[in-house]
Amino acid sequence: MKTIQINQKYPEDWIRVLNHIANLFFEDSKLKVDTIEADMKATFHYRVDADFSVHTGAVLEVEGTTYTNDYSIPYEEDASERERNIRIKRALSHVFLNVLEQHTGMHQQWGILTGVRPTKLYHKFRQDGMSDSEIAEVLKRDFRLSEEKVALLKEIVARQLVTIPDLDDIGKEISVYIGIPFCPTKCAYCTFPAYAIGSNRKQGRVATFLDGLHIELREMGKWLTENNMKITSIYWGGGTPTSIEADEMDALYQTMYESFPNPETIREVTVEAGRPDTITPEKLEVLKKWGIDRISVNPQSYTDETLKAIGRHHTVQETIDKFWLARESGMNNINMDLIIGLPNEGIEEFKNSLDESAKMQPESLTVHTLSFKRASEMTRNKDKYKVADRDTVAEMMHMAQVWTKENNYVPYYLYRQKNILGNLENVGYSKPGEESIYNIVIMEEVQTILGVGCGASSKFVHPETGKITQFHNPKDPAAYILTFEEAIEKKIELLNDLYKA
Repeated sequence: MKTIQINQKYPEDWIRVLNHIANLFFEDSKLKVDTIEADMKATFHYRVDADFSVHTGAVLEVEGTTYTNDYSIPYEEDASERERNIRIKRALSHVFLNVLEQHTGMHQQWGILTGVRPTKLYHKFRQDGMSDSEIAEVLKRDFRLSEEKVALLKEIVARQLVTIPDLDDIGKEISVYIGIPFCPTKCAYCTFPAYAIGSNRKQGRVATFLDGLHIELREMGKWLTENNMKITSIYWGGGTPTSIEADEMDALYQTMYESFPNPETIREVTVEAGRPDTITPEKLEVLKKWGIDRISVNPQSYTDETLKAIGRHHTVQETIDKFWLARESGMNNINMDLIIGLPNEGIEEFKNSLDESAKMQPESLTVHTLSFKRASEMTRNKDKYKVADRDTVAEMMHMAQVWTKENNYVPYYLYRQKNILGNLENVGYSKPGEESIYNIVIMEEVQTILGVGCGASSKFVHPETGKITQFHNPKDPAAYILTFEEAIEKKIELLNDLYKA
């Protein structure tokens, strides 16, 4: 914990933003006005001139050494009070980042961006009519992004527009996420709704949950049909949707296709089969029956000791065997996930994971950087899980970038998380033409995602203003069973407000 004394009390949202900047350099930090035991002192000043330009400065004092930085940014017109606050916070972040970089010697390649979706910012500037070179200049000058990260964003945005040429108009359509909250076991890094299916089946919760899910699918399908909504993509997630039995999967897909309108125009259906220990020939046959060929088979690592440490009850060999079983069963768009920075893994282990991936050549490979999520087992017991240092994690990410290029993969979506190792990112790569439409639309928040099932989050995106309203189904199966009918009513109310206004 680093305690940073600041010169005066600032609005809470300003402090939150500055705290995010400080946490890029220190594992944990606290900004306080009144303290006598601070590790360092930060003094800020700012003003907004009559020509609307914003001027900020920061002075950081640490153990007798002083670091300073000043920054100014012009604006052509005045703004609302909310927008003026955003401008000042951004400018304060700029100078705070600079003095912390001077002090630590660390360079933050993502600059002052601490949010989840940096590509959204690139799209916003693009839609405002800015050229790629103009966007690059703004990202480097005002947001302090490195050349490398700007180039990555540019490449991803270009690929997204090839994959979805109507990306700017896709808000007229809708995508659907369907959550199955069961897994064989819960992984140590996971905070998704994932409940051990064995114990829940004994208690009757699996069957009761599925009964409720069938009802929710029919009711939401009824609204979509009555309003002639086109569905862009459907994603079965969780948990692990292939944790349930083959006949249960079959019944759900039948309900989905009978209930949802215009099935012939759905561009993509994905089933997350991430746990190899849930994949069977019978389940693959069900997927094939319904024309679903995009699945995930997620190794996360190709080191058995790592898999045991993080609570995944499958072996490396089982991952390989299930991949080829899926391929031979007609699955021709398979995604695999790797996680950089898993406990006790370094350069050698990650190289082995890339080597094994090369033998299979999945259509897409998502490279995640480990994030210490607040509610995960790994975060609660950090001393138990030793992870790679910042430089090693950065080297592994570079290895992934080189490997994907050599193996003809292109980056097509990106997102970041709080407490992510090395302040890096998660990147989805694919063979050209095999990109996931759902991954793009959910990351760029360009259309409504209707969440159905346990733990499913709905994002209602206004097709004209882009304003987002969220609604969350209960995460716990027992709570879902009791309240899913209320959730249906609330979502229909929100849909009516959005599309019938």
